[in-house]
Amino acid sequence: MSRRESDTVTDTGLPVGGSPLQQRLAAAAVELFYRQGAIATSVRQITEACGLTPGALYNHFESKDELLYTVVRDIHLRLESVLTAAVGAVAGDPVAELSAIVRVYVARHSDHRETARVANREFPLLTGAHYDEVVAIRRRLRDTVVDVLLAGQKKQVFDLVGGDDRTAAVLTALPILDMCVHISEWFHEHRPLSHAELEARYVGLALRMAGARTH
Repeated sequence: MSRRESDTVTDTGLPVGGSPLQQRLAAAAVELFYRQGAIATSVRQITEACGLTPGALYNHFESKDELLYTVVRDIHLRLESVLTAAVGAVAGDPVAELSAIVRVYVARHSDHRETARVANREFPLLTGAHYDEVVAIRRRLRDTVVDVLLAGQKKQVFDLVGGDDRTAAVLTALPILDMCVHISEWFHEHRPLSHAELEARYVGLALRMAGARTH
């Protein structure tokens, strides 16, 4: 298995109970969704990438739409899991928490550009309860940042533009997240910045946006 394929399989965040074939189908779907979008990707293309017949997909997923939902949901859940662990490791220090959040987002969107772009670009194609579930995860991710900013404002280590209410925190959290998410659109291995340099610069930007008094 190539490094790229291995990363993609891991990054889909499939449940432990997911079979190896489910993981292969998910990895193939991520690759194709990244290159040409979910709408333009057929079940035949996904299964052929795994050396299978089209009917094999339906032994593991009800439809291409369910496969898309599973991939998008699990990428988001994996990000949430990594983010929760990173913030928990420095709990109680808003500056360290915000720095950890940014490092996680930068790493996920530079090291795993394919999965990041698929998750962010294709989730609007979901419908009904599937769409609502992913939106709820995205809201939790945003609220993690908002809560850290509010805690920092309360401890007087942040000076948010617009005051100390939740609206000010949301209006700060959104551009911080947006700049991190868009790394997947432009960053590649041949850029002059290393991953470590990119993380350091984005942490600095985020702390300035939060008005960090200790930075």
